Amino acid sequence: MIIPVRCYTCGYPIGRHWEEFKKRIEKGEDPKKVLDDLGIKRYCCRRILLSHVPLIYEVAYYKRKV
Repeated sequence: MIIPVRCYTCGYPIGRHWEEFKKRIEKGEDPKKVLDDLGIKRYCCRRILLSHVPLIYEVAYYKRKV
């Protein structure tokens, strides 16, 4: 739902790259080139950024009000 701060497998901090990655992908750049430019080399970290689906706004809609 929310991009993790660190990679689940190796512990590399990837959360700081999410905004730049998302912005450049929306402009139409190749995801491989963007990840290479950001310095994300391990496939475990790349998988998290490539497969992330931002569902926070859908879940937040159903948040119970107290």
